[in-house]
Amino acid sequence: MRFSIGLLSLFALIVSAQDTNVRTVKQAFDNANIPTDIEITFNPTALLEVTFPETGSNPITIHAGEQLPRNSTAGPPTFRVVGANSNGPFVVATVDPDAPTPQNPTSAEIRHFLGGNFRANAGGLLTNSTPAISNFLQPTPPAGSDAHRYIFLLFNQPAGFNQQTFVTSSTSTSLFNISAFAQEVGLGNPIAGTFMLVAPDPTTV
Repeated sequence: MRFSIGLLSLFALIVSAQDTNVRTVKQAFDNANIPTDIEITFNPTALLEVTFPETGSNPITIHAGEQLPRNSTAGPPTFRVVGANSNGPFVVATVDPDAPTPQNPTSAEIRHFLGGNFRANAGGLLTNSTPAISNFLQPTPPAGSDAHRYIFLLFNQPAGFNQQTFVTSSTSTSLFNISAFAQEVGLGNPIAGTFMLVAPDPTTV
């Protein structure tokens, strides 16, 4: 049963400064029904920080369940891992399971980012040595929709990942299935993640 985005929006108002430990992130994912809706097992062992650059103001590092205005999510974001057991390589994926609307997600999942060969420097900042499979797509929920969940997941990268052809740069970003992809290419379960809510622009008609 899909989670009520209205209730999730209320939850987003009461969370603050999360992503300081894995338990709060897991609880946020569970409260938002994310593991069920995208069919993953989510027991994080590390933290994933996702930061959006902002023109003329400080960058925004999202906290799990936080709602951001669409104009703050142009990106592309930067990624940082805290508490991982290695410096990589990692795979980062971003999906929207609520397209075109949370009540009728007939286009979901939308793949908003997919890239491999990320490695962490001494401060945990992730950089990838190869082009992304899918470059970052800014959230664009349609007019009249409730807020969508945009979910960022970090996986350990398996051997042979660079040879996979299950998803390529020419594969449609609609009707993606992160669970099926993870199984097909041997990603296993995500080791970290976070998510944000984004609603349509108020001026969208």
